[in-house]
Amino acid sequence: MQNRIVSNGYDRGSGARPLGTIRIRAAAGDPRRGWLTAGGRTVPVALGREGIRANKREGDGGTPKGTFRARQLWWRADRHPRPRTFLPVRAIGPEDAWCEDPQSRHYNRPVRRNKHRGGDRLERDDHLYDFIVEIDHNSSPRVAGRGSAVFLHLARQNFGPTAGCVSMTQSAMLRLLARLGPDTRIVIG
Repeated sequence: MQNRIVSNGYDRGSGARPLGTIRIRAAAGDPRRGWLTAGGRTVPVALGREGIRANKREGDGGTPKGTFRARQLWWRADRHPRPRTFLPVRAIGPEDAWCEDPQSRHYNRPVRRNKHRGGDRLERDDHLYDFIVEIDHNSSPRVAGRGSAVFLHLARQNFGPTAGCVSMTQSAMLRLLARLGPDTRIVIG
């Protein structure tokens, strides 16, 4: 089942529904830290090393300001059981990567690594990418240099800043995934 999208498998009879909106804002006093509010809960998150930026550029370390939607969940099936979610789900395999090269026609898209193609490897030794929520930042249309690989993913133990993503604890991620759907608005800023 690795490397293919599987149905979301969420038990619609449970009474839970996808969230309409989640909000992410910077914390007072430290733009690299923030708060995610969803479904009546607020949890701490780490943001990009340059905080939230309205004019996101490739490699600037900023988390993009705007309203986005979740596209799908990527997850390490070799490390965790498949989480409950309303999102389409795809297992991460050893060749899965994300193109961050603005000169490539595959810019800001998933790619398969091989001897001719690199990319940001999704199968990492650490646990940051055990769960990745792909959002639609700079996706339609894709504009070279406007930022790539902006995800919701797991945080470092010290909640250190990201390269532009939003990161959180595993328990917060799993609670969020259970209520996250393709129509959920992700408001950053």
